[in-house]
Amino acid sequence: MVDKRKLRDLNYLSESKIAQGYLSSNPTVRVRLRDDVGYLTIKSSTSGITRQEFEYEIPAEDAEELLKLCGWLVLKKIRRTIEYGGHIWELDFFMGRHAGLVLAEVELNSPEEPLELPDWVNREVSGDKRYYNSNIVRSNREQLGVRRKNS
Repeated sequence: MVDKRKLRDLNYLSESKIAQGYLSSNPTVRVRLRDDVGYLTIKSSTSGITRQEFEYEIPAEDAEELLKLCGWLVLKKIRRTIEYGGHIWELDFFMGRHAGLVLAEVELNSPEEPLELPDWVNREVSGDKRYYNSNIVRSNREQLGVRRKNS
């Protein structure tokens, strides 16, 4: 989980809009539209913090049609990237019914690689299945312990 107050002064490398939906949960089959590029992804079950992942680029029009098949099992988010500790971190700012949730993810070279958490990460949730996107899509902000600050 991310401390959003500490993100204000970060310099992001990139930003993209993502809509992703889930067609199956075992194995996880996800369709994603990232900006104007479509992807179909198949993920195996998790073993520790690792799992197999197969991702294929598909036409944006096909991704849009497949997202319609997902019904309410669609997440929308803004993904920003930042370099920290020799790695590229992805920060997902969720929208819609998950607004207020911000998660950070980093790909390590191996499961044994030590990880230095940036000061803007306030809690490690890698082993908490509630924060897998395939589970987030089935929940709401309150179930994840995210509170909205009244402005």
